[in-house]
Amino acid sequence: MGNILLEALHVRVVGSGEKFLVLAHGFGTDQSAWQRILPYFTHYRVILYDLVCAGSVNPDYFDFSRYTTLDAYVDDLLNILEALGVDRCAYVGHSVSAMIGILASIRRPELFTKLILVGASPRFLNDNDYHGGFEQGEIEKLFTAMERNYEAWVYGFAPLAVGADVPAAVREFSRTLFNMRPDISLFVCRTVFNCDLRGFLGLVKVPCCIIQTAKDVSVPISVAEYLRRHLGGRTTVEILKTEGHLPHLSAPALLGPVIRRALSRI
Repeated sequence: MGNILLEALHVRVVGSGEKFLVLAHGFGTDQSAWQRILPYFTHYRVILYDLVCAGSVNPDYFDFSRYTTLDAYVDDLLNILEALGVDRCAYVGHSVSAMIGILASIRRPELFTKLILVGASPRFLNDNDYHGGFEQGEIEKLFTAMERNYEAWVYGFAPLAVGADVPAAVREFSRTLFNMRPDISLFVCRTVFNCDLRGFLGLVKVPCCIIQTAKDVSVPISVAEYLRRHLGGRTTVEILKTEGHLPHLSAPALLGPVIRRALSRI
C-alpha cells in the first residue's frame, strides 16, 4: 500500500539535509505551490506530496465515502511518513493541511518536532463568541456559486483569496483550482467549511508557530490569537505584513525567512 500511495500522491523528497521537513499544501493548490519556498530549505530533506483532492492527482483515487472528514487525509499523511521511514519531522501545513497536521500530531506526537501552521482555522463559521469569518448563509452562497458555474466562481474567488495585487499568484491559484474536478472541489469545500476542530486544540502538545497575514479574506486575524490561546503546546504567532490567504504564492520572500526562523527555534 505504501508504494501505491507514494506514487498516487506524487510524493517527492528533495534536498540532502539530515532533518525531514514536510510541506503540505492547502485546498485548491498542489505541491507546486511551494516551489518558491523550497530554496529556503536546501539544508532539509523536504517531503512534498499532493492531497488526494488536488487536480494533479488521478481523480479515481478520490473516494467520496472515505474523505468525508479530515481523518482520512491524516491517514494519508501518516502512511506517507511510515512508507518513507520517517520517525521525526517538522511540518508546515497551509490552510486545511494545517488542521491535518494538528490532528496527525495528536495521533502521533512523537513524530513531529514542530508544527508551522499557515493560514490555519479550526472553524470557518462564526459561532456565538467565536469569529470564524463566515456566516452559514455566506457559505451556502459559495457552494451554490461553485455548483452553478465553477469557471466563473474560480475567476471570482482566486483574486479574493490571493488578496495582494500579484497577478502571477492569481494565475497560478486559478490554474490549480481549474485542475480540480468541480464535483471533488465542491465536496472538499463542504468538508472543510463544515469542520469544527476547536475541541481538539488542547490535545496538541507539539510546539506550534501560527503564521497569518495581516489581512486574509478566509481567516480573520483574531483566529491566530484564538489558536495561540487554545493550542496545548507552546505556541507563537507571526503576522506577515502582507495580504491574502496564500503568502507562499504571493509573498514567498516574506514567508520563507519566517518559516526558517520558526524552525530554528525548535
